[in-house]
Amino acid sequence: MENKSNQGFLEKVFHLSENHTDVKTEVIAGITTFMTMAYILAVNPNILSATGMDRGAVFTATALASLVATLLMAAFANYPFVLAPGMGLNAYFAYTVVLQMGYTWPPYLWKALSSLHCLLPMCVKLFSMPFP
Repeated sequence: MENKSNQGFLEKVFHLSENHTDVKTEVIAGITTFMTMAYILAVNPNILSATGMDRGAVFTATALASLVATLLMAAFANYPFVLAPGMGLNAYFAYTVVLQMGYTWPPYLWKALSSLHCLLPMCVKLFSMPFP
């Protein structure tokens, strides 16, 4: 009985039948997507720890950032997109800005984080618009 209640809730929130899908398909798709992106949880800490950042803290931050961004995408835009940190930009930051140019990581990471308040509303608005 609880399973039907959960399916009713998921149907109401995500309009599964309208999108020609069901809970089982979405769960399998979610597991598949996680497995294809799980490498980021191993690679990102290795890249950013080259700058002196704590590997465990970077792992935790990567996992939490991915979780929060994905849940925001699901809640506000109702799109099945998984979001995670961009590996190319992290490699550029670690190997070019910090290791080659000689800058320390804290002030530049803070600048990137502080610019998020400008980008996040634009991203949410972009993905909440219907596709033609």
